[in-house]
Amino acid sequence: MSEKDAQFWDKAARKYAAAAIDDEAGFERTLARSRALIPSRSRVLELGCGTGTVALRLADCAESYLATDISAGMLAIAQEKLDAARQSGFNAALAFRQATVDTLAPEGVHYDVVVGFNYLHLAGSLPDVLSDIRSMLVPGGLFISKTPCLAEMNPLIRLAIPVMRFFGKAPDVVTACSPASLIQDIAAAGFDILENERHGTKKTDFRPFIVARAL
Repeated sequence: MSEKDAQFWDKAARKYAAAAIDDEAGFERTLARSRALIPSRSRVLELGCGTGTVALRLADCAESYLATDISAGMLAIAQEKLDAARQSGFNAALAFRQATVDTLAPEGVHYDVVVGFNYLHLAGSLPDVLSDIRSMLVPGGLFISKTPCLAEMNPLIRLAIPVMRFFGKAPDVVTACSPASLIQDIAAAGFDILENERHGTKKTDFRPFIVARAL
């Protein structure tokens, strides 16, 4: 992701944090399934954690949970939420850090689980990003994702993105993948697809929930 994207998400952080979850029931289903998949003594990395909503809900499943994002503004809000939660007794081993997949991968740290919700379509070249994610997982480790597939949406949405970007209303990097191409890219990066589900409760659901195991 680019510096432009960091600035975009910094500016959007407070509005993003205040927005309601679009499909609460679908979100809860995703969290429940993710919790069931995360081993109790695992090291978890979350990419594109935003303001920490998912991290704060899942961190107590794991032995350690590192939640990362490109945006310092998003992470400042996430840290505020964590500080407030700790005052109420939250004691999971959760930490937030400003980082991207391409800066994390060269560090050589390995994780049992990598989580990326609403992330892959904003992360840049899918083959490169997925290769980096695979390199950070232990053999047999899990990559859990839920990704908006813009190629499945109304074409007018995709056509509007360049205009929105010109006016500062969309990030610099947006990838319009399809569910089929996303599965193909994940498999090509060295993963075995274990689950491919739809958790949304609305008539249209453009975000497949995918669980992949590192080969």
